[in-house]
This record gives sequence, C-alpha cells and structure tokens, in this order.
Amino acid sequence: MEVQQFYYDNKIVKKFLYASIFFGAIGMLVGLLLAVMFIFPNLTDGIPWLSYGRLRPLHTNAVIFAFVGNAIFAGVYYSLQRLCKSRMYSDVLSNIHFYGWQAIIAAAAITLPLGFTTSKEYAELEWPIDIAIAVIWVTFGINMIMTIINRRERHIYVAIWFYLATFVTVAVLHIFNSLELPVHGLKSYSVYAGVQDALVQWWYGHNAVAFFLTTPFLGLMYYFLPKAANRPVYSYRLSIIHFWSLIFLYIWAGPHHLLYSALPEWAQNLGVVFSVMLIAPSWGGMINGLLTLRGVWDKVRVDPVLKFFVVGITGYGMATFEGPMLSLKNVNAIAHYTDWIIAHVHVGALAWNGFMTFGMVYWLIPRMTKTELYSKALANFHFWIGTLGIILYTIPLYVAGFSQHLMWKDFDPSGTLKYGNFLETVTAIMPMYVMRAIGGSFYLIGLFVLIYLVYKTVRAGKPVEDELAEAPALKRISASRLKGEAWHTWLERRPIQFTILTTVAILIGGIVQIVPTIFVKSNIPTISSVKPYTPLELEGRDLYIREGCVGCHSQMIRPFRSEVERYGEYSKSGEYVYDHPFLWGSKRTGPDVMRVGQKYSDIWHFNHMYNPQSTSPGSIMPGYKWLFDNKQADFSRIEKKMSVMRTLGVPYTDEDIANARQSMKEQGEQIALNFQTDPDYKDSYLASEKAAKENGQEFVPMSEREIVAMVAYLQRLGTDIKNRVEE
Repeated sequence: MEVQQFYYDNKIVKKFLYASIFFGAIGMLVGLLLAVMFIFPNLTDGIPWLSYGRLRPLHTNAVIFAFVGNAIFAGVYYSLQRLCKSRMYSDVLSNIHFYGWQAIIAAAAITLPLGFTTSKEYAELEWPIDIAIAVIWVTFGINMIMTIINRRERHIYVAIWFYLATFVTVAVLHIFNSLELPVHGLKSYSVYAGVQDALVQWWYGHNAVAFFLTTPFLGLMYYFLPKAANRPVYSYRLSIIHFWSLIFLYIWAGPHHLLYSALPEWAQNLGVVFSVMLIAPSWGGMINGLLTLRGVWDKVRVDPVLKFFVVGITGYGMATFEGPMLSLKNVNAIAHYTDWIIAHVHVGALAWNGFMTFGMVYWLIPRMTKTELYSKALANFHFWIGTLGIILYTIPLYVAGFSQHLMWKDFDPSGTLKYGNFLETVTAIMPMYVMRAIGGSFYLIGLFVLIYLVYKTVRAGKPVEDELAEAPALKRISASRLKGEAWHTWLERRPIQFTILTTVAILIGGIVQIVPTIFVKSNIPTISSVKPYTPLELEGRDLYIREGCVGCHSQMIRPFRSEVERYGEYSKSGEYVYDHPFLWGSKRTGPDVMRVGQKYSDIWHFNHMYNPQSTSPGSIMPGYKWLFDNKQADFSRIEKKMSVMRTLGVPYTDEDIANARQSMKEQGEQIALNFQTDPDYKDSYLASEKAAKENGQEFVPMSEREIVAMVAYLQRLGTDIKNRVEE
C-alpha cells in the first residue's frame, strides 16, 4: 500500500488561535466596561462612540464572532487536517479566510461605535460587511469541503459532521436574515417588516447560537476531549442520534424568543414544542462527552485541560436544559425581558464557549511548540478563578431576574401596581449589578493568566509550522452501499450526499415557519389607523437605532394585566407593518416605550435625553448630549430613505417624498417651539443663538438638530392604536 508523506499546516491554526485570544481580551474588557456602566451610567458622559447603546453590540460581536469565531476556526483547521489525514486544500484560501475574517472584525469595531447598525441581535453589521461575511464564509466552506473530498481517511468522523452542519446552516441563516435594501454605503432597511422581521431575526438569532456557538463546539468536543482523555468517544450510536436530531430540531425553536408577542399563536406554539424536544439530543451530547471520561476521573483532578472541558460541557448541559424550560410559556412569562436571560446566555458563553476554548488552547499550544505548558499550577489557578467568576456573574443575575419579575407583577390589595414606578425595580437590583462586575473581573483575570501562560510556553518551545505526517492513499471503492454496510456508515464516506441531507434537515423547519408568515396575509391583520412615519419621525427612528436604545427598551407590551396596567393596551401585529426593522427588544433595563407617545411633554423628553437623572432620579440611563449639538446629518437623504421604504411596501406617495424636507422643517419647528415652555431652556437657547451671531459662528436652529427628530419619534410611538379599526 502506497504511503504518502505530507505536512499539516499549523501556521493557520496559530493565527486563528492568537486572534481568538487577542479579541477575547478586547471583547471581555468592553463587556466589563458595560457592566461598570450599569453602576456608573455617566462614566463616558458626552462621548458618543463610548455610549452603552453603541458598545453593547460591539461587545457581543467581539465575543461571538472574534473570540469564539476565531477559536472555532483554529480548532477546525487543526482537527480537520488530522481527521482527513490531509493538509488543507489551499493555503491561499486559508489565508484569505483568516485575513478576511479579521478585516470584518476590524470593520465591526469601527462601524458599531460610530452608530452604523441594523439593530438586529447578533446581526447588527451593515450591508457591505454582510456581503463580506458571506464571501469569507463561502471561502472557508470551499476550503473545508475540498479538504474532505481530498482526504486519506475513508469515513468522515463525527466532528466533521458538525463542521459541515455549521457551514451550511450559518450560510443559510446569514443570507436570509441579512436581506436588506441599501440607502447609502452604511445604511439599509430590512426587507422584512414588523412581525415577519421578528420571526426571521429570531430564526436567525436562536440558530446563530445553535449553529455558531454550539454545533462547531460539539465538533471540537468530539475531537479534543477524546484526545485529551486518551479515550474513545463513549458511544458512536449516540453521536449519530445526537447529530441528526439536534440539527433537525434546533432550527424550529426560534419563536420561543417571541412568546406572548404579536407573533401568530401557531408559530409560537411550534417553537415551544420543538424547544422542549431539544432537551433529549442536547443532553445526549453532554452525556456522550462526560461518559467519554469514564475511567479517567483521577486524571481530571490534576489535568487543567480536562477540568476546563468538564465544566464547559456541564455548562452546555445546564444551558441546554434551561433553554427549553425558558420556552415554556409559564416560565417565559417570568424570565423574558429580565436579567435571568442575561444569566442564561452567559452560562453558555462563559462556561461552554469560554472554557472549551481555554481547554483547547492549553492542549494545542504545547503540541504546536513541542514543549510542556509553562505552569500547570497557573492553569489550575485560571480554572478556579474563571469558575468563581462564572458563579459570581450568573447567580446575582438570576436573583435580579426573579426580583424584576416579582416586582413588575406585584399588585397591592387595592389592585394597583405596588411598584408603579419602574425605577423602583432598577434600584432594588443594583447590588446584583455590582456583583456581576466583580464576577466579570475575575473571569477576565483568568484570561490574562492564559495570555501569560501562552506567551511563556511559546517562548520556551520551538514552533512547528509545517508538521510532517504520513498516511496511505485512500483507495476508492464503489459509491453504492456494500453488502452488510449500515446506511450511516455508507453516508460517512459520501461527504457530498451527507452535506445535501444535512441541508434538507435544517431547511424544513425554516420553510414551515417563515413562508406562511411572510406570504399568508391573514397571519398579520392590518389596522386602518396605522400610518407610515412622517419624514421627521423616520429620521428619529433611525437615530433611535443608531444609539442602540433597543438594547434597553422593548416595544412589545404582552397581554398580561401587569403590563397593560403599567404601559397601556397590549401590542397588535398590525401596528408594526411599517417597521423596517422591528424594534421589539429582548431586555428591559428601562421601561417599555411602545405607548410612550404623548405620555410626556416635548420638553420632558428634551431634559430626559440630556440628563435622565434630572427627570428620573436613580435612573441608570446615560445622557445623549451629542443629540443636542448634532445637525440632522441625513436631512438631505430623507427622500432616498422614503423611496427605499416605498419599495419595501410603505405607502409613501410621490407628493410625500417631494415634500419631505418641508414636512421635516414644519414638524421640527413645532417641537422646538414646544421646548420653549421651559423658561430655563428658552433663556439658554436664546443666549447661545445671540453668542453665535456675535462671534460670527454658524448657528444651527433647534428644529434641525437630532434631538428634535428623536423626540418626534418618541412622541409618535403607540399613538396609532387609538380608534383603531381591524380589517
């Protein structure tokens, strides 16, 4: 039998691994800053690119796509070559993938703080970056699939199944969720509106967690855990059941993020049913991982790599039990919009993704430098301080979540909300936010220990960039099933057929849920009184999106007595038909704003946006002082925005578009005039106008400043529902 010699490419693995560590530190530092800003909301007062609303998506994108994403690629490139006994198909494609992915991360790091965002959870990047993501992702997929085709190992191992499912599903999710019409180079509107946009977004959002943060890590678990334990996977049959049931069921579960919302009831119920069913395959994977360690528990006590893997897999089990439980309507009614959800997400992120990555790093670095880890004692210290950090981060947020639920829904004997002022529920959980910041600090200290250990280990070793290997050439056999060959064994040697079947499995759920919602009009009853936004309100809505207000404020009143009493009539699907994108939100750090329109005066909103504590003592909302100085930058683009909206189905007429600027001017002047009901404002404004004229400086009328557009949008919210007529 011919034995062939070849070289594994460790250079690409090292690049992705170092990038993961670097961006992990950056992303978690930003996360810690955000945690501190809950305690000191005006920490970055007056600096727009350091405001909470703009930094939050930077944090999530940096941790998910930069830290975790680069770790996935490092693990895939290392394991795939060895599982296929072949170098990656193309070094050029590998490097295009690496540098292209880092360029995307850099683009996100620049655009998000500058306020260029779609506002869609985990998909905030604007359309040119979305296109770049698709191109680089396909580059990765081609390189991976061609490597599998050129393999020297007959059967594709279980880890590769999960890699293929990840590639196919993320491509489908990203493309369909990112369909948008550009307004200009860094501004677009989603092609979906309201309820449809919400369903597509959470079909994407839930399955981004499933197929970017879960399935690739399951593949890495199936490779690195047996290697580290020097034991075979516990059950091959269980891995088959785990894989196919997981990828089929996961894709249906997205609607459980939208329970009690304006989403059609049948779609909500489908999400609940399939979410509950997910417990079985998820725990099947966890059990398969943990039982792989049977007989080596003594080794686990002393080996930091295995310790990280055990806690990581346990975190996966906890998160994938909690997720289906949260999809039950009675549990969801307690947890949704509270800090319980933040705790749930971070169990998965910090334990499952973080600890699996740390374990993989500690296993890989010594092997790629032909040396021992610099200090197992320090690695064990990292494990314990990281574990303590997870506990101190999550437990206070669980307590905060339950506290929020109980206070939001508490009525006194007279039938009045006991905590009618939302701020009472905020101040009650401030100690929990302090504990969260402490827990996050501990976790970050652990990461810095890892950075030090990697540095010292690499310095002591000798990097092996092209690792010599040899294997027999793969002998081709009949493509048809052999006598006595199990169907799955046959499928494992037919990667193209395997990929096609995987694609079919993940498409079924999406088609069944999304197609009826988009194309069957009866699913979204219209309301005749709901009209498109005026040009100034549309501009204000874009500012609301730019500043990330949706990260703290929901626009979805659920049909609960407590919410109707607190916020007003519950939300209807027809109210959102002109919303591109939807802004229902997923967390209430502040109150829901669905019915805030006309609840307060224009000058109240003016003062609230400038200094929230002046109108709401104890508020942890930061001020948005730049809105008061900035001229409405898109004043000249309003016609283009309205034209794009009309293309998407919003009934703007030619006359509406032609008169847009005049409409903005008139509505803006009226709001600016309303500001003058406050004598202090009037005196200050007139004084600044006089000073500008005396100094020969340009003076921007208040009617043309961004704050006026923001107030116009806020005052519109929820007002269309009055005297509604359902058709």
